[in-house]
Amino acid sequence: MQASDLAAIGLTIKLASLTTVLLLIIGTPIAWWLARSRSRLKSMVGAIVTLPLVLPPAVIGFYLLVLLGPQGPGGRLTQALGLGLLPFTFAGLVVASIIYSMPFVIQPLQQAFAAIGEQPMEAAATLRASPLDAFVTVALPLARPGFITAAVLGFAHTVGEFGVVLMIGGNIPGKTQVLSMAIYNHVEALEYASAHWLAGGMLCFSFLVLLVLYSRGWNR
Repeated sequence: MQASDLAAIGLTIKLASLTTVLLLIIGTPIAWWLARSRSRLKSMVGAIVTLPLVLPPAVIGFYLLVLLGPQGPGGRLTQALGLGLLPFTFAGLVVASIIYSMPFVIQPLQQAFAAIGEQPMEAAATLRASPLDAFVTVALPLARPGFITAAVLGFAHTVGEFGVVLMIGGNIPGKTQVLSMAIYNHVEALEYASAHWLAGGMLCFSFLVLLVLYSRGWNR
């Protein structure tokens, strides 16, 4: 295994870990709102969250380039804040990964919160718990299996990204080249032995993730 392959593996783990943590922070209030809200906007927000499941990665990557580019509103904002442009940087990969993996985190959380029902929260209210206290002491512990599923799916999906990170990252060795792109580079160079090592590792990793989730009843 080449040094560039090890760098790609390390970058992929770093990207997947950071993306998963940020998605859990961002996705928890969104999932809670989707699980309990009766607002007319619920369907629209749910559709927006789920959109990355049906959109081709190239479409998401293209519009992210437009949005975060020098003439896009996101690019102008980051430049005004002194952050520079995000495309072809690790920060750009994080933003793209958050958007692309969002449904894989929010949907399990939403289902876990919805499964709690009203009774536990009403019981907490009768004990004079504030909404925040009830959420922290009642909802979060009861939704723990959903958090585990969301974290595993979000991490695994980010590890397997290709199209979005290629569009927004540009496949720069040591900077934005993740594992899936390292495999692509080996195949293009006809280095099938190296590609087999990396692809086989991803295959085993994906199988183990699904095996753990199915053994925990995720498919029910």
